[in-house]
Amino acid sequence: MRSVKNPQLELGGTSIANIKIDLKSRDDIPPLLLGLQHIYTNVELRNKIFEILEEKINPDTDNNNGRPGMELWKILVFGVLRLNLNWDYDRLVEMANNHKTIRKMIGHGSFTDDYQYKLQTVKDNVTLLTPEILDEINIIVVEAGHEIVKKKEDGDLLGRCDSFVVETNVHYPTDINLLFDAMRKVITLVATLCNLCGLIGWRQSNHNIKTLKRLFRKAQQLKRSTSKDQAKKDKRVELIQAAHLEYIDAAKIFLDRTRMTLQSVSGGGLSVIAIVFSIENFIAHAERQIDQIHRRVILGEKIPHGEKVFSIFEEHTEWINKGKAGVPVELGLRVCVLEDQYGFILHHRVMEHETDDQVAIPMIEDCKNKFSAFTSCSFDKGFHSPANQKDLKKYLDIVILPRKGKLSLKDKEREYSPEFIKARHQHSAVESAINALEVHGLDRCPDHGIDGFKRYISLAVLARNIQQLGVKIRQNELALLQEQEKLKKAA
Repeated sequence: MRSVKNPQLELGGTSIANIKIDLKSRDDIPPLLLGLQHIYTNVELRNKIFEILEEKINPDTDNNNGRPGMELWKILVFGVLRLNLNWDYDRLVEMANNHKTIRKMIGHGSFTDDYQYKLQTVKDNVTLLTPEILDEINIIVVEAGHEIVKKKEDGDLLGRCDSFVVETNVHYPTDINLLFDAMRKVITLVATLCNLCGLIGWRQSNHNIKTLKRLFRKAQQLKRSTSKDQAKKDKRVELIQAAHLEYIDAAKIFLDRTRMTLQSVSGGGLSVIAIVFSIENFIAHAERQIDQIHRRVILGEKIPHGEKVFSIFEEHTEWINKGKAGVPVELGLRVCVLEDQYGFILHHRVMEHETDDQVAIPMIEDCKNKFSAFTSCSFDKGFHSPANQKDLKKYLDIVILPRKGKLSLKDKEREYSPEFIKARHQHSAVESAINALEVHGLDRCPDHGIDGFKRYISLAVLARNIQQLGVKIRQNELALLQEQEKLKKAA
């Protein structure tokens, strides 16, 4: 059974409440540590978060193997540090092993404590945090922040809603390089399978991959002719078609050999079953790409957008063109965020095959369920639809949603009112929150799969709110220090 945090202080160690954090530092680490320190030293707040961690992680992940596992407090600290500071796991492990203040925050403080964290240990434990766990903790953190900044307990929350693209960790996709990706994995995995099962036939797997890569490069480098001579254009088209046919014919030969090998596999444990499943998955990817290459290059068809896949490893990746200057296309997923007037992110949503107008109602409905004081929200025109204009009023007292196209007299009266104009001017502040998220980890997601993507987004939002909590605490403490200095000078 995991413990949340070892209550026994190490000899020569420093309690979390007594950790001295530089209030005047301009680095990102001190405000994040201030937020974490506030969470831990506030007993009511700490108990709420620890209760969620104990309930959600302990029963599902511990296997009664006699080992206690990493403390849940350390898992939370490692997760928010990684995301808020945009570190990879290697940097996180290095800082956990050598950064004095961070080590104090996770319970190491004595001079004789030389415990070193391992890379895989940190990875395995941070991935135990699920989006559901993180969203529950985020609500508690935001409420704690509101207690610090709100002048009135029953003050209304005013929201700003917008979306942006978080890129997945993929290369620029073409049908021929996606086919090479699939074939490379098929050949590598079938060679591994043969070694496990004692089969022969794939000893030259590296040479086979090089053969395919040579044919791929040949097809990739041939460009259509720009000559005005039709005969030269036709000749170049023939060369391109011949190169692509040679490439896909070689891929088909390797796929046929792979199927024959799979038929000869018998028995084996779970590892063999897992490898066979992966090979079959990549075979399906390769066959789809072969079909699309043949249709596009040989038959001259235009492949419909809905049939295209933009990564065989991160299959959730979408091709997104938001029409921004200098950014023709982005490969990833849209993420919608809703920020309040105090800079805390109340709610977020990963948009899978969704547009802004489709998520407006779900975003507001979910946020309203979490925060009853949420009464007003502003949007940009991308969230407009006639249904949204009508339905949002059921949840909010004030809806700032500009219409597209030519405005009627009634719409002009509404959108030219001082209240509407003021809210529209304030709406642009959400771009600052989006930029802060991108700087602190949400420019590109390195984690794998849609589950890893959603966990990464939730961790980034929680880490940002904890940092904002630390910023508010630092502002209050600096103001208190200034007052004390004034009193000393006056005395």
